[in-house]
Amino acid sequence: MDLKLAGKTVLITGASQGIGEGLAHAFAREGASLRLTARRSDLLDALAVGLRKDHGVDARTYPLDLAAPGAADQLAAQVGDVDILVNNAGVIPGGNLSAIDEAAWRAGWELKVLGYINLCRAYYARMKVRGGGVIINNIGNAGEKLDADYIAGSTGNASLMAFTRALGGPSLDDGIRVVGVNPGPVDTPRIYKLLRTRAQDWFGDESRWEELRDRYPLKRPAKVAEITDAIVFLASERSGYTSGTILTIDGGIASRSSII
Repeated sequence: MDLKLAGKTVLITGASQGIGEGLAHAFAREGASLRLTARRSDLLDALAVGLRKDHGVDARTYPLDLAAPGAADQLAAQVGDVDILVNNAGVIPGGNLSAIDEAAWRAGWELKVLGYINLCRAYYARMKVRGGGVIINNIGNAGEKLDADYIAGSTGNASLMAFTRALGGPSLDDGIRVVGVNPGPVDTPRIYKLLRTRAQDWFGDESRWEELRDRYPLKRPAKVAEITDAIVFLASERSGYTSGTILTIDGGIASRSSII
């Protein structure tokens, strides 16, 4: 299937590892030009070198802390116009209300919640002038599978879900599509750190983390490609009528709650 992404310019935040790194490879396989940002310049540079070598694409890096004041506008000025923006940067800490203090709430939200919003503000305006574009917000299923032990993340993700739907409702009037993706657990180093933390909290023994993994659908987290392939499709013209909605990819986790 030709997704018609060759020659498109894609900006990916949080691109140095995990889903962001997987997205860079997935878009590169389609022939897109990459603009990659994250805090770690060494990881970004190594990724860009590999993308150029393996796929022959234009891959440029922009090391930046998107939680810093004015960072979104600074990045947009450096990168310039893009066809597709994928907001992917940010990790909100786990823990319940008493475990997460105000500083931790603010730090997590500055990067993920406000970081997404600020980049949308910067690039929506540019896309509107150009006559179109696509914004994909990689959010997370904790925004719909509400978790008191991940209270800052559930609240932040729910906010981004509402933001994505609100922005993406009328956005096609400006030729812009805004779509959200809610992954559940994904096979990246972060999920295993979270599992160990949860096993310590629940069982008093972090080595029992595999018991929690085995509760997942198919007894595993999602493969990175199961998330990135869907995002690449949503960003393509093949999904040209999709806006103001959220695609949940979590093996059915968010739909397992009982009415009793």
